[in-house]
Amino acid sequence: MNDLRLRLRTRFVSGALVAVFALPFAAHAAATPTPARPAASAAHAPAFPLWSIYRRFLAGARYVDLTHTFGPDTPHWKGFGPMTVRTLYTIRKDGFHVDEYCHVGQWGTHVDAPAHFHHGLRTVDQIPVDQMLMPLVVIDVHQKVAKDPDYAITMGDVRAWERRYGRIPPHSFVAMRTDWSKRWPSQAAMQNRDAHGVAHYPRWSLPVLKFLFTQRHVTAIGHETTDTDGGLGASKDDYSLESYVLGTNHYQIEVLAHLDRVPDAGALVMVSFPKPEHGTGFPARVVAIVPRGDSGAGAR
Repeated sequence: MNDLRLRLRTRFVSGALVAVFALPFAAHAAATPTPARPAASAAHAPAFPLWSIYRRFLAGARYVDLTHTFGPDTPHWKGFGPMTVRTLYTIRKDGFHVDEYCHVGQWGTHVDAPAHFHHGLRTVDQIPVDQMLMPLVVIDVHQKVAKDPDYAITMGDVRAWERRYGRIPPHSFVAMRTDWSKRWPSQAAMQNRDAHGVAHYPRWSLPVLKFLFTQRHVTAIGHETTDTDGGLGASKDDYSLESYVLGTNHYQIEVLAHLDRVPDAGALVMVSFPKPEHGTGFPARVVAIVPRGDSGAGAR
């Protein structure tokens, strides 16, 4: 009974959190500007809705970094050269320290903007900031990947998630958990090439991607590998799945970490990255916000 109450309370809190987040923004969009409120004493502080949400839900939440630290030895797509770091100024000599980093946009845990594959679609600087805080959906296929490194996520996996947790919410971020990130930071382990040089790592599937973007209207997807198309696709330069995702004018995050530390449902995700003009990709910082008391992956 206590377990049932915990599950119900967690579902209520998570749902209420998303609902309460949406209401202040909807009201703000419809309202006309109003004069600033007069200062209030500490004993009678005004009820700012977002501050209340922070105190009630977010201040005590668990924050999980889904981002790899990157450097010159970071695993990467086969066509990229190494990253370099050069120290320009030092504290001993100049009184401050500055390093120059040289790497491709798609380095480490990174965002792929639609313009990465399609002329005229959104670049990194054109991704709206209201698409950087979303419900987090984690579809866990890591046990199947352990048996078959070339595993492609199926509609059966998606349907199983929805039977357990309900309909995938619109505007969510859907991550495919494969536990491939546990192979980090080895380039050889991440690529998992056979004797013929063919890479073997998991991938998305077109039916699932079409379902998520056209029927569930998700905002973005993410995965732990270096490619949407998996090792077999990348080995023959077939990037049709990534092309499909970006062709919907939505973005994706590649090379995620620590999806095994977050629940399959009920968390939020913050996705942030710099704003390079006309950029097609850039290293990103991705953080999950997990409800207080949630024990981790697959909880509830």
